[in-house]
Amino acid sequence: MATTNDLKNGLVLKLEGGQLWSVVEFQHVKPGKGPAFVRTKLKNVLSGKVVDKTFNAGVKVETANVDKRGMQFSYKDGESFVFMDMETYDQIHISPDVVGDAAHFLLEGFDAVVAMYEGNPLYVELPAAVELVVEYTEPGVQGDRSTGGTKPARLETGYEIGVPLFITTGEKIKVDTRSGEYLGRVNS
Repeated sequence: MATTNDLKNGLVLKLEGGQLWSVVEFQHVKPGKGPAFVRTKLKNVLSGKVVDKTFNAGVKVETANVDKRGMQFSYKDGESFVFMDMETYDQIHISPDVVGDAAHFLLEGFDAVVAMYEGNPLYVELPAAVELVVEYTEPGVQGDRSTGGTKPARLETGYEIGVPLFITTGEKIKVDTRSGEYLGRVNS
């Protein structure tokens, strides 16, 4: 148990019906007239739905003990993704709906943070950017370098993104894991 004074970004709360909500944003408000309150933006850990919720100041809220562990992606076993705990070397199978969009950027050996609650995986968190090789893209034509256009490129994970026209097959690029956007070339 914690009070609304203990709220901080990333804290996971257990609210009505036992649902888990992660604090995305919070603001303590002390109006000139009336009692203080805390305005929050909460994200449902399982569905990703974001809601605004207001709590009276000092009210007790139930916190969930979410264990975030450093894990390494090992391989894909049929439909599930297999991750290895870096401390205990235990392997866990995680369903595609828990992995979510992170599946577009996973290669064997990639490190990730897996959030667990009561032994069940909640979500997989990748670093903000990953480096991947362009498996295939159409060749650029001489003179394309001056225009700001993009072309589709298939990454080594099979995911397709838009890249600048000067990128060629076999180049290593940096990709934002949150938006799936091209960030730049990686100099070897």
